[in-house]
Amino acid sequence: MFKILIVEDNENLQKLYSAILRGSGYTTLTAGNGEEALEVLGREHVDLMILDVMMPVMDGYELTDVLRQGGSEMPILMITAKSEREDKRTGFLVGIDDYMTKPVDEEEMLLRIKALLRRSKIVSERRLEIGSTVLHYDSLTVDTPDGSFSLPKKEFYLLYKLLSYPGQIFTKYQLLDEIWGFENESDNTLNVHINRLRNRFENNVDFEIVTVRGIGFKAVRKNEKNG
Repeated sequence: MFKILIVEDNENLQKLYSAILRGSGYTTLTAGNGEEALEVLGREHVDLMILDVMMPVMDGYELTDVLRQGGSEMPILMITAKSEREDKRTGFLVGIDDYMTKPVDEEEMLLRIKALLRRSKIVSERRLEIGSTVLHYDSLTVDTPDGSFSLPKKEFYLLYKLLSYPGQIFTKYQLLDEIWGFENESDNTLNVHINRLRNRFENNVDFEIVTVRGIGFKAVRKNEKNG
């Protein structure tokens, strides 16, 4: 479950954003200014930050600059009442990832958060272990007790997605959107890739890909299934 820090000095907006995010399955934390945010970040893992610009003590620009200077690559979505081009430019120069103007559209905010988290995940996670099976994101290879496999890009991304959340069911729509994006591929494309992965790893001792009839697919750890 992703954890999002809301840095906003308006308590009503804090509550509103928290309610929207919790309703979509996110865990939320809040801070009233940049210094409070740094205290939260010092004790909590945060996957993404929603950040106001105009705040007392330490504003959004200052906080972003401090984090980026310290090497943080956490995605930052800046939300502010300001819409001038220069304000946006300043935000991007100090290191924000995306920008919205108040009042925010709830659906758009959730879509932007989803996109930022997706990009962050792809950048940050480079290796995945499932038992004795190891996936290497940079080289698109899978090491197993039976040997090492170099996969086509889409096959690897599909397998990586499923194995990142063992036991979780993904609908066909979710997988098509996540792996193929706006290429508007069909169910048949997904089925072909699933069958190729099954054929490649039919003897794998660590996992198998299961069809959930009428819904989609999931990866299952074999030791958990047998247990």
